[in-house]
Amino acid sequence: MAPMVVALILGWWLVADSRAQQVPRPSLSLHPSQGVSLGGAVTLRCHLPQLAAWVELYQEGGWSYNKGKEKDQDAAEFSFVSTLQEHAGRYQCQYRVSESAEVSVKSDPVELVLTDLSYSPPSISLHPEQCVEMGTNITIRCRNKDYGAAFLLHKDGSSDPLQCQDFSERGTATFTLFGVTPADSGTYRCSYRPRGYPFISSPIGDSVTLEVTPTPAPPGAAGSSHGNLVVAVVGGCTAAFVFILVLIVFFLLAARRRRMRRDECPGASPKKPEAMEFQLCPQVPSSDSEGLTYLELQAVTPSTQPPSPPAAPQPSVIYTEVAVGGRH
Repeated sequence: MAPMVVALILGWWLVADSRAQQVPRPSLSLHPSQGVSLGGAVTLRCHLPQLAAWVELYQEGGWSYNKGKEKDQDAAEFSFVSTLQEHAGRYQCQYRVSESAEVSVKSDPVELVLTDLSYSPPSISLHPEQCVEMGTNITIRCRNKDYGAAFLLHKDGSSDPLQCQDFSERGTATFTLFGVTPADSGTYRCSYRPRGYPFISSPIGDSVTLEVTPTPAPPGAAGSSHGNLVVAVVGGCTAAFVFILVLIVFFLLAARRRRMRRDECPGASPKKPEAMEFQLCPQVPSSDSEGLTYLELQAVTPSTQPPSPPAAPQPSVIYTEVAVGGRH
């Protein structure tokens, strides 16, 4: 019997958890969001992403508050008209979907911190004082009189504390801002929370003002910067000129190489011979009836082959007229 009961409980828990994951999560906000004093009024508003029939507000480690909601409303409000010390704490809200058993997961928590005016405000000091140059390390020191407490550092214009320091038995806390910039300029204050009361705060104390000025440029920095700019411009122009010159030389050399190739391999057909060349060939002399001797001339067509190297010179053969039979 016991194993069956355990299985049923586990199955119900898994079903409820899966349903909760399917329902959108609500959100919770405080009004006013900070600076609520003991005895003052505050409202916690649970924003619902869909219609709900029931809303519950939970205080961590404390009470829960149930509230039914009209169907046409998109938020449920829980108000404390006159806050007490036990109202301070961390809160979450949850809702159930109308006409079903589906329950949402809890919202992200919000903290209700109440200011107790019975505590004396802390003092504050700044070192170095007020106006400093960029990059300087700044020390802000907060003090109270008698209480061991956790100190918080506030900056005007910021809703949340910048830094928090754990409990100090001597009533002193030191905050350091490293390498400050103009964004760190502003007004700073301190508060503290007494030991054992993490959601009860002292009033915020007096303020100190920090002004961060840009580091002045060293003498001659402007002239040096101008000189560097001129050198950079001249260097860029020189590099561009050299690059263009190299391109021009490259193209000229390429054109010359192509022209030389055309001269070496013209590819044109050889010209036809326009005239006949005559060559004296040594023949056996012949004679006619009148006793004259003739020479035979042979027509030689010029060859298309390239001329061969000149042969060694041969002795010339001369033919002349010879009289035969005593004729003159």
